[in-house]
Amino acid sequence: MNEVLIGGIEKREIVIVDYDPRWPREFRRHAEILACALGRRALAIEHVGSTSVPGLAAKPIIDIDVLVEDSSEEATYLPALVQAGYVLRVREPDWHQHRMFRTPERDAHLHIFSPGCVEVTRHLAFRDRLRRNVEDRLLYESVKRKLATEDWPDMNAYARAKSEVVEEIIARALREAQDGP
Repeated sequence: MNEVLIGGIEKREIVIVDYDPRWPREFRRHAEILACALGRRALAIEHVGSTSVPGLAAKPIIDIDVLVEDSSEEATYLPALVQAGYVLRVREPDWHQHRMFRTPERDAHLHIFSPGCVEVTRHLAFRDRLRRNVEDRLLYESVKRKLATEDWPDMNAYARAKSEVVEEIIARALREAQDGP
């Protein structure tokens, strides 16, 4: 994979906190900033990740998927996002043309994708499954809390360690969507 991590690897402590009812409000604040900055270039702005699931403990980082017409065309959105205060952190042309921006405070991550990207479908399926399925929510939280006690070289290593349980939950979500409730 041709991943470009702007600024290099950062070792950060993984801290999982109890659900904070202020997270949806923080998402809405960022969504308003993004909508103003991007205008009609923002085709969708979705709260994803653990902070989007009521009752789920999480790293206190708001994850947001933003769909733009073509995420490979950085000139159409990068200047506006930088002007709005976001910093480009990841450029992955070989993985769905994904770009990730974050706030300088590191309390929000913006994931830029194009319409039809399977990862957006997966993010939404995962979020929605965790919102409605208590067993999967508790399973995921227990795995996150256990892994957070370990020492990780960076946040990506922690994310990779969660991938097995994430994939299991996504598979159940997609199967449920296909078969119906």
